[in-house]
Amino acid sequence: MLIFNKKSDLSAFLSPLINQNKSIGFVPTMGALHEGHLSLLEKSLDENDITVMSIFVNPTQFNNAEDLEKYPRTLEKDVEKMSVVSNKIIVYAPSVSDIYEGNTVSQSFEYDGLEHQMEGMHRPGHFDGVGTIVKRLFEIIQPNKAYFGEKDFQQLQIVKKLVSKHKLPVQIIGCAIFREKSGLAMSSRNERLSPEARKKAALIFEILTKAKEIFQTETIKETIKFVEKSFKKHPEFELEYFEIADEETLLSAETKDVTKKYRGFIAVFIEKIRLIDNISLN
Repeated sequence: MLIFNKKSDLSAFLSPLINQNKSIGFVPTMGALHEGHLSLLEKSLDENDITVMSIFVNPTQFNNAEDLEKYPRTLEKDVEKMSVVSNKIIVYAPSVSDIYEGNTVSQSFEYDGLEHQMEGMHRPGHFDGVGTIVKRLFEIIQPNKAYFGEKDFQQLQIVKKLVSKHKLPVQIIGCAIFREKSGLAMSSRNERLSPEARKKAALIFEILTKAKEIFQTETIKETIKFVEKSFKKHPEFELEYFEIADEETLLSAETKDVTKKYRGFIAVFIEKIRLIDNISLN
């Protein structure tokens, strides 16, 4: 396994391989790896000649300084986990200065309105930060395919829009959510939960699953009301939002259209740690 900390060294290594038309798969992460990340790696290894994984906690996508400070950074453990999957992975673990060269600010991006929904509404500037880092990593690594988990479904749609609007030569592959045995969506933030809270957090998927069932026979309004009432019974949770949206536009839906696919999106706090999840409702 090769680990690069500088983009110049990584580019020098990858350049001759690109010239040989080797296919490059790329898995961008912020580290604190779990089985969901490793499943993306395995898919990339299966589909490409070369697989690159980045580990970089990107400051420009955090609108909460405390969240950025407390985000887990576990590079040694991450490398150990990757080595179990394969010793042929190329790791890019840059410093902030290597990526931003002393100018740690986001570019501004337009995503045809996708950026104003849900996460964009509750985390101002977040998707400018996501677009900035993803575009820079694509430029450095020049992948043929890049792999993103559907837990961050809005981010996945944003990245697809970024690639389309900027005509970037990379195929975006969305991969299914990996869940803990309890149903809790795997996330690096889960590591910050106490064992008790982590057990209780299984309620999020339990409620989402029930909401999907209710959605089949009830209105959108009634489905949302069910979720909100359910969390009110559990004061240890703070529901930030639950929205039912069109999968393609991410616009909140008020009435059902049989020609459209809908997804339920949720953000909830427990122990002041923010967890997100989503579920296909069709």
